[in-house]
Amino acid sequence: MKLLPFLLFTSLCASAAQAPSAQNSGAADAENQELNRALEEAGSSPVDFIRALENHLRKYPNTARRLEIERGLVRGSIDAKDYRRIELYGERVLAHDPDDTTTLEQTANAELKSRTPDEARKALPHAQHLEALLAINARQAREKPEGGPQGTMRIIETDVHLATAILFEARAQGILGNPAKAMELSRRSFDVSPSADAAREAGYWYDQTSDPANAVNWLALAFTIGDPRVTDADRARDRERLGEIYRKWKGAEAGLGDIVLAAWDRSREVVAQHRLELKQYDPNMQASDPMDFTITGVDGSKLKLASLRGKVIVMDFWATWCGPCRVQHPLYDKVMEQFRDLVFLSVDTDEDRSIVPTFLSANKWTNKAYYEDGLSILLRVSSIPTTLVFDGRGELSSRMTGFDPDRFVAMLTDRINDALKAGHGS
Repeated sequence: MKLLPFLLFTSLCASAAQAPSAQNSGAADAENQELNRALEEAGSSPVDFIRALENHLRKYPNTARRLEIERGLVRGSIDAKDYRRIELYGERVLAHDPDDTTTLEQTANAELKSRTPDEARKALPHAQHLEALLAINARQAREKPEGGPQGTMRIIETDVHLATAILFEARAQGILGNPAKAMELSRRSFDVSPSADAAREAGYWYDQTSDPANAVNWLALAFTIGDPRVTDADRARDRERLGEIYRKWKGAEAGLGDIVLAAWDRSREVVAQHRLELKQYDPNMQASDPMDFTITGVDGSKLKLASLRGKVIVMDFWATWCGPCRVQHPLYDKVMEQFRDLVFLSVDTDEDRSIVPTFLSANKWTNKAYYEDGLSILLRVSSIPTTLVFDGRGELSSRMTGFDPDRFVAMLTDRINDALKAGHGS
């Protein structure tokens, strides 16, 4: 099965199993079994998946699972790129759950495809409500950052969706005859999350208002921004439109290259500024050397690994759910007694950081612990416990994946001694 139909199928089946007993008896039970069979027969085809759900609604118009099935139809229609059905079922879902951000975004997008005033009037309030909801999410993501790459990714993803909501507002306003508002919103969308779509939208409305200078500048940004979502075909269309508007304005393409080069410089500057803003939430965003990392202590403190250069560093990667890590922990104490001048870092890899302080307290682990903050990805720590030893030059000297309780102390002692000899660390 394709992933989306499979997930929707398993979700619908699971909810049938968890439904109240009164609904799982008699006719309701027979209905659930019939739906499950129909979904199984639909297989990996989004079209067949949609047909199965629609047939079920026609046969059981008063089903207690209507909202759940209509939500499934929205997601199935997204997979099938069936914008008419996205709009149809999206409106129904939103009537019951107006704060469903995924459905708000997809429904507004579907309604704007036709670029007609009637559809834009429906899309605009959805986009405005979506912006209000996502603005709260974006603020919360920054006020209470999760830290590390996961927290930064949450901020980036929220910004992208927020910028999309504002972009949909821009498009709807323009279609409804408010190009000045459309240009303002397009620029704001670009400021929230620089994208080719936002620059292209701004360029479109500047062109519609007979402002070729701004139209060309914004289309040049769309052409040069380096947005990973832009295809070669998108870029070719941007280039063609850019030349079209410029030639109409100037009579020839002489001088257009200078504008494109200036847009290239500006787009690099915009992206760099955006990354700089995000770096305050994840200082390790572009770090390619582990010694350039800053890791966060469970107590909230920050440790720059660069400050440890010249010393041998032993990193113990563990997690609260790891049984062998608990057995291994006291063995580190035995090694530490032999090397009191070395740096031993206890590095937690739990995705849910909230459980770590309680775990440390309950298990009476007194050594200061840090979160991995992306180190495990850079260092390719794919299983735990893992012990890494860095020599005094900051180079990886040894990797120990898993451990042998009977030999761990002796093995780690030998590895440390090798690192001391190789890197002359203290």
